[in-house]
Amino acid sequence: MSIRPATPADARSIAEIYAPYVADTAISFEETPPDAAEIARRMEGAHLWLVDETDGDITGYAYATPWRSRHAYRFTVETTVYVASEQHGRGVGRRLYEELLAQLGALGFVTAVAGITLPNEQSVEFHRSLGFGDVGTFPKVGYKFDTWYDTGWMSREL
Repeated sequence: MSIRPATPADARSIAEIYAPYVADTAISFEETPPDAAEIARRMEGAHLWLVDETDGDITGYAYATPWRSRHAYRFTVETTVYVASEQHGRGVGRRLYEELLAQLGALGFVTAVAGITLPNEQSVEFHRSLGFGDVGTFPKVGYKFDTWYDTGWMSREL
């Protein structure tokens, strides 16, 4: 296993990892899984995008994007991690996120924020274990599968 910068050649694998989260869960509020071309386009706008590669297969990815567009927010990033379903519980997400956060700090970013669809205690505890603290909850901001969902926000200093 190795963590490396993602390239557009990884977009198909990333799209395949992400698709079940979109199609089958409210973890993502997207309703249609993006294809490889869309993933590659999104990679261009990110501050940093990493993949975990094991035996030639992408097993997970993490990335950071600008949190907001106004210049005053330029030192804050929004972070995300997704892991292939068969890799859950193997430490892939933790390794990716730890590396992402370390590199972001080295690049001069100061704060990382993460939005989590609630309920999702596993993700909340995962973020807490990496030093994120609760900031607040936006009630009923996402509607998917005929259900309203809250979004919890967490942050940590880099």
